[in-house]
Amino acid sequence: MDTNATYRYEQLAQIFIRKIDKGVLAPGARMPSVRAVGEQHGISTSTALQAYRLLQDRGILVARPQAGFYVAASRASASGTRPTDNAAESSASHRYEQLAELIVSMIDNGTLAPGERVPSVRALSEQHGISISTVLQAYRLLEDRGVLAARPQSGFYVAATQGGTLARPSPSRLRSRASTVSISGAVAALLEHASNSALVPLGCAVPDAALLQSKRLDLALARAARQHGARHNVYGSPRGDLGLRREISRRAMRIGHALSPDDVIITNGCTEAVMLALSAVAKPGDTIAVESPTYFGLLHTLEVLGMKALELPTDPTRGVNVAALARLLDTEPVAACMLSSSFSNPLGALMPEAQKRELLALLARHAIPLIEDDVYGEIHFTRERPRPFIALDGGASTIYCSSFSKSLAPGYRIGWIAPGSLAQRVVDRKLAFSLCSPVLPQVALADFLASGAYDAHMRRLRRLLEENLLRLARAIEASFPPETRVSRPAGGFALWVELPSRFDSRALFDEALEHGICFAPGDVFSASRRFRNCLRLSAGSTWSERIDKGVRRLGALARTQLSR
Repeated sequence: MDTNATYRYEQLAQIFIRKIDKGVLAPGARMPSVRAVGEQHGISTSTALQAYRLLQDRGILVARPQAGFYVAASRASASGTRPTDNAAESSASHRYEQLAELIVSMIDNGTLAPGERVPSVRALSEQHGISISTVLQAYRLLEDRGVLAARPQSGFYVAATQGGTLARPSPSRLRSRASTVSISGAVAALLEHASNSALVPLGCAVPDAALLQSKRLDLALARAARQHGARHNVYGSPRGDLGLRREISRRAMRIGHALSPDDVIITNGCTEAVMLALSAVAKPGDTIAVESPTYFGLLHTLEVLGMKALELPTDPTRGVNVAALARLLDTEPVAACMLSSSFSNPLGALMPEAQKRELLALLARHAIPLIEDDVYGEIHFTRERPRPFIALDGGASTIYCSSFSKSLAPGYRIGWIAPGSLAQRVVDRKLAFSLCSPVLPQVALADFLASGAYDAHMRRLRRLLEENLLRLARAIEASFPPETRVSRPAGGFALWVELPSRFDSRALFDEALEHGICFAPGDVFSASRRFRNCLRLSAGSTWSERIDKGVRRLGALARTQLSR
């Protein structure tokens, strides 16, 4: 097969589509095994599996546990043309899509409530006179969109909502001028405590290994080392492994972000990507506009680079106030704007697309570059993955940064940057900062992504993290003072908690450590050391009685402090 025009798995999928449309493979027929296809076409089993998964996503094939893949029994033609001998199949969309829309409407009108179990696959099959595989496909589609959540050995449930009785945090106010950043000591102390396994883990925004279950990725790493260890024990290209860059660019297409592998540069986590971006567009002494509160790691980076932070007024739900930014840019010199794409840390804010476009147009008028951090975009509880700035009209000049640290492998330290026209400038800085990223982890991750395992992993992780946030929110509501305000993020795994202005989260932090509890006090999320009455709690660990008791103990300590 020719690999120049399209990826090999996509070409293989087209071969099977033609066979199905010609009747060579009939509805209900079992497909050749993945191993047999690999041997026949001279490709890897992972490539063959990827082709099958692609056809499964399109409703052309159905996977049966312990049996393999089968041609869907009832479906429109594989090429997308309309059959002429079956009126039921001539509808504009597949049956599973119609069923999915019906379930969505039942949720929207309240017939199915959040957290409620939906009818079993078999029951819905009998009720609507359709195959079990069609119902299952509808449920999987809604699971991918975050509408339903699958529970092992139990069935499918309507995804729980982030409800609650406590108010949301207050929008932050505009700082009249930029602040010199001096936060490194506080960040270092927090990270040291957050890595202490003896403390209740509410401080570090990294999922623990028990949630990530990255054994399959580790096996890919071991296999690559065993088979080609000597080949990968070298200095790689500063741009990174081509196979991994291909997989990243392929995934970007799903969210409307047209990337080629040459547009991507692999970095040592998103932190290096952000540092490369900032150093490519600004110099020491320059001002960078940031969300407020913002991630303390970004503030630390600005401090190391000698840049100032201008804290923008930010709503905990909708993100940065664009109108306030517009007024600011008329008077203040800003070298760049650094924002989260989705579910900002620590607020969890998600800027609506219309507001994102408005911000892009504003920055374009002032010729100010936008750097976006999209590390939480895959951890969404919304029906569709939010689109980053770079995928929207007017976002082509955005510098895009992301990583797999929050979703799959924090220890692998694999991130990437898409710097557009600044690519050569970024490569020059990559060579100076770290020369290249380790080759072996990149090869293993590329293999893992190509196998299709990442999507199944993310479905499971999203469900677990959403449940964790719900439990955390309930524990806060049950134990913290009644004046407490708490965020309601639709993604990520952290909550921003605001208490009355007289409250001191730094004092609570010191007291909590004595009780074996770690969290992130609010002042580390501000260059001007604001938000001392706030704190961030992470839900990145497997929920347990220990964590539940830790949150409730923290709430009791907060009540005691306010009562003094």
